[in-house]
Amino acid sequence: MKERFNIKQNVPKGYRSLLELDKAINETGIEPALLYLMYIRISQMNGCAFCTDMHWKDARKAGLTEEKLSRVPCWRESPGFSDRECAALDWAEAVTDLHPAHVSDGAYGAARANFSEAEISGLTLAIAAMNLWNRLGIACRMVPGE
Repeated sequence: MKERFNIKQNVPKGYRSLLELDKAINETGIEPALLYLMYIRISQMNGCAFCTDMHWKDARKAGLTEEKLSRVPCWRESPGFSDRECAALDWAEAVTDLHPAHVSDGAYGAARANFSEAEISGLTLAIAAMNLWNRLGIACRMVPGE
């Protein structure tokens, strides 16, 4: 087994701050199922098995089907995603993968067409937080199911 370290234990104040950030995101009014779809896609993009596993389970508890969840990696080519879900997933991908061309005008336009300014702000904060959690999970070598 690879050696691991524990941020929660070693930097408790910082860790508690991240939990407060999650609480603020959950209070934005954005439906949890939509957040979980984004969290799964972001975690897949970043290769964080721990977060993908955790949020897959959360998404099932929130009522998302296995069929829909299995299509998250290919959501653009799959039926069953609403315009709002597509806009959120597109925004999540654009904000997570800034390298190719930053956030595209198309992703921004789709987000604006489907979400209020406050919701886009909440989504963006959620995306940034998930990217942070993924980096921590990967760096700390967290194992799915633990």
